[in-house]
This record gives sequence, structure tokens and C-alpha cells, in this order.
Amino acid sequence: MMFDELRPHLIELRKRLAIATGSLIVMFFVMFFFHEPILNWMVEPLNTALLEVGKKSVHAADGMITTSQVGGAFFVALKVSFFAAIVGALPIILSQIWLFIAPGLYSHEKKMIIPFIFGGTIMFLVGVLFAYYVVTPFGFDFLITFGSFKFTPLINIEDYVGFFTKIMFGFGLAFELPVFAYFLALLGLVDDRQMAAFFKYAIVIIFIVAALLTPPDVLTQLLMAGPLIILYGLSILIVKMVNPAPPLEDDEDESDETQQEPQKSLEN
Repeated sequence: MMFDELRPHLIELRKRLAIATGSLIVMFFVMFFFHEPILNWMVEPLNTALLEVGKKSVHAADGMITTSQVGGAFFVALKVSFFAAIVGALPIILSQIWLFIAPGLYSHEKKMIIPFIFGGTIMFLVGVLFAYYVVTPFGFDFLITFGSFKFTPLINIEDYVGFFTKIMFGFGLAFELPVFAYFLALLGLVDDRQMAAFFKYAIVIIFIVAALLTPPDVLTQLLMAGPLIILYGLSILIVKMVNPAPPLEDDEDESDETQQEPQKSLEN
């Protein structure tokens, strides 16, 4: 009986996963055609940091980007194309997530699919651009130039692309927090009091995530943790506007007492 009840949901889930996977595959082949300019964009912060090595370290040779695998350039092209494909297919992936949960929503809630797709895509891109233009210049400049007066940095391109995509995805997902908080509040699954009570635990989780997703230096971790804490505070304000927590019983009792006092004074 339980399996019979779950079967329609499993069929729907399989359908949504198939559409999302199909869009990802199609976008992968499209992005593979443009992988060279995308790779050039990804490597630009690294090239800038290596140029700084040449300026600051007079006695050391300029750094180089290398590959240590047979066919390494091909595998890098696959990684770059896959990263770009996820970003390109993100609107379709978000639409499939929404369509999967839509049957359990009210009619007015189902109409929020466009804001969900648009807001989720925009915030993910904002997170990626923030990581690219703010975080990586500081992080790469510090990590690569540190000790460059003794050593010549030879950066493996395979490791760099994996490292780069991890940072981009980390910041992209982090900037989705206000969007998901808004729609969770819209569905009545969370309120501002719950999020405010979880804030002290969220700070610990944020710093743990920042340590896992960023280079091992304090500056880059703070550049990720700081915006995340701000985004969490913004999410609390958003949730408060969408689904404010009901007043506590103590507050209700106090309001009742204040209402009763004027009545007693009138009776006297």
C-alpha cells in the first residue's frame, strides 16, 4: 500500500530528473564548443596572480600553468564544459524542482515558478561573480605569491580547474539562501523566530563551510563567511515579511492584561 502511494511521486521524480539531466547533457555539448573562451575566463585570476609573482620576486622565475596528465587538456575541457553546462541549465533544473513540488502547493503558490527560477538563477550568478571578482583575486594573490621568492609556482591546470569550480559552486549555492528562505517561508515551513533561534548555530556552520570551500587562508574564509552571515540576516528579514512567527503565549497574556486594565478602571 505504501509503495502504491509513493509510485506516482517516484514516476514524477523520474520524469523531472530525466528532463533536468537531458538539459544538462545538451548544454554540455553546447558549452564544449565554447570551452576555450570559458577556460580563458577561468584562468584569468590565476594569470594575474602569476604576473604578480614576476613583479614581486626578482630572483625567482615567473610561474607557469602546467599539466601532468596525458590528455590533461582534454579532461580540463570536459570539466570546464560541465561547469558551464550546470550554470547554463540552471533555469531548467530549478523549474523541474518547482514542478516536482507544485502538486502540493495552492494555486496562488504555483504561480511563483517564474520568480523562483529568475531569483534562483540571478542569485547563483551573483554568487559566482562575487567569488570571481572579489574572493579569488585576494585568495590566489596571497597563496601564489607567498613564498614565491624561494619557489617557482608551477600550477597544475587540472587541480586549478577543480579548485576554481568548487569555489564558484560554493558561493553560487551560498547566495541562493535568501531565495530558498523566501519560498520555504511562503510554504509555511519556516518562520523568522525559528531562523533567529538557529542563528548562533548557523554561524558555526557557515565558518565550517567556508573553511571547506575556500583556500586555507583566513582572509578568503572571511570573504565567504562574511557575506553568508549577511545573507542569513537578510533571509530572516525576508522570512519575517513573508511568514512572521505567531506571538508567544506570554505576549498574548500581557496584551490581554493590558486590555483588561482599562476595562477595570472604567468599571470603577
